[in-house]
Amino acid sequence: MAVSVLNQRERLGISPGQLFINGNWVQASGGQTWTHIHPATNEEITTIAVAEAEDVAAAVAAARTAFDSGPWGRMAARERKRILQRVSQLIGEQAEDLAHLQTMDNGVPVSFGAVYQLSGEILADIFDYQAGWVDRISGETLPSYLNNDWFPMTVREPVGVVAAIIPWNAPLMLFGQKVAPALAAGCTVVLKPSEWASLTSIRLAGLLAEAGIPDGVFNLVTGPPEPTGEALITDPRVDKISFTGSRAVGSRMLHAAADRVARVSLELGGKSPNIVFPDVDLDAVAAMAMGMVSMGLSGQGCVCHTRLLVHESIHDPLVERAAAMAAMTTFGDPYDPATTSSALINERQLNKVMGLIASAQEEGAELIAGGDRPGGELTSGNFVNPTLFAGVTNQMRIAREEVFGP
Repeated sequence: MAVSVLNQRERLGISPGQLFINGNWVQASGGQTWTHIHPATNEEITTIAVAEAEDVAAAVAAARTAFDSGPWGRMAARERKRILQRVSQLIGEQAEDLAHLQTMDNGVPVSFGAVYQLSGEILADIFDYQAGWVDRISGETLPSYLNNDWFPMTVREPVGVVAAIIPWNAPLMLFGQKVAPALAAGCTVVLKPSEWASLTSIRLAGLLAEAGIPDGVFNLVTGPPEPTGEALITDPRVDKISFTGSRAVGSRMLHAAADRVARVSLELGGKSPNIVFPDVDLDAVAAMAMGMVSMGLSGQGCVCHTRLLVHESIHDPLVERAAAMAAMTTFGDPYDPATTSSALINERQLNKVMGLIASAQEEGAELIAGGDRPGGELTSGNFVNPTLFAGVTNQMRIAREEVFGP
């Protein structure tokens, strides 16, 4: 019997997703929707509103008004702090459900979603930590250099409207990473989650409203890069863009921000090289390197150790241990605690990874393990067996391109 997650959909109370603009849940103006497909089963879970340029403009306008005229930036630090602490409390109370909702978002196994860095607990802690900064963001006084009658000082002020754009692979942690510090500083936010993982952000928008975030301070627009993302990053009323994702999209963010000299914070992907010397613990290196690209999100992370440059004296024993580590992977129902590893996020990524595997073989790399897909009840999911190559040269595509896969 094929794996199914539909029973979890009802348990988690998932319904069609809407936009959250100026304190209200609204439909997209164009009526367009995105169908959320679960990567482990390719089952249709629900529909998500696709924000058109008109919707994004409304969200930015709400954030602009809330910043320029609203209470958030002018609110006493004590009150803003209490609201963020309430957000942390509500998230903590729903941490397990949020983690299971994340599994519905991107397929991360619940066994791995319970790891602190991906959990609801870290999200609650991020908001709690940032709440602590609300009444501690300060400037400084400076000695007068030219004239003793002058009293130089610096004052820190909120940037303004922040466009926060997060990827699908760690939606809970990255929501906190971008939203919590912006709110703590007195900024207003328009968040666009990945179209591949919007469910957690939709749920969190409701929790922020429940905690007492004033209307317009936090807004949520869902949809793909076109039209939603492009409309957001090019809106001249946005003061800062904060983005986590690929280099190609990050480059587009820089171009969009350059036209109006907006602030930008980027966290982009890479190729994560590791140099391994003879004096290391081989078992630990194999577990760290192969574990990061085979367990959990199956290599779909910017911090994964995707290539090893190994001293020749330890090459063979390290390859042997890495192959053994790859064999420990367990695919299956992501809500089964025995499942260790996820499917790839979508069929496009599946095809990309399989294409890179094929190119490595064509270019002469030695396939040690994997290189294929599991069958049986997993056939309907976007699964790829953990794959290990040796004899790779720096001219090969697999050595130069970020695979973002197992």
